[in-house]
Amino acid sequence: VMRHVQHLLAVAAIAAVATHGVTTTHLQFYMHDTVTPSAGSPATAVRVVRGPTPAPGDPINRFGDLYVIDDPLTEGPDLASRAVGRAQGFYLMASRSIDQLLLSANMAFTAGKYNGSSITLLGRDAIFDEIRELPVVGGTGGFHGAAGYGLIRTHSLNASNNNAVLVIDMYLML
Repeated sequence: VMRHVQHLLAVAAIAAVATHGVTTTHLQFYMHDTVTPSAGSPATAVRVVRGPTPAPGDPINRFGDLYVIDDPLTEGPDLASRAVGRAQGFYLMASRSIDQLLLSANMAFTAGKYNGSSITLLGRDAIFDEIRELPVVGGTGGFHGAAGYGLIRTHSLNASNNNAVLVIDMYLML
């Protein structure tokens, strides 16, 4: 309930700012994070540092693991849906219990109205929360000077290989 109230307050604040010459934008897209490749689906998240401490009950991840990402962004949850860009950056297993990531990602748009523009998210991703909020720390092109936040929800997760599809709602002030 508190998260819903916070979301409503943020939307109201954006609406108030919009009446003073600031443009607001809402975007929704899906991020396909493929840790374990399969036929026709190469890895888009690659572990480049293996942490020293095994996570309790998690045979794959360790505290300190660092993954570099180049994940496809699409309009829908299916990887075959229209591509809109790439999430490029990294995430770090920043909690000994492996439930918190540090996510730093440039959402680089490669199609449509925002082709050539990007938005940068940077912050704590509590991956087992239903909805996670990360701040927008900037943007380029059509998003130059952007402020706002992204709400991330896990659309699907394959627990055996950690491949996931996330739905991201961006609320921006330009």
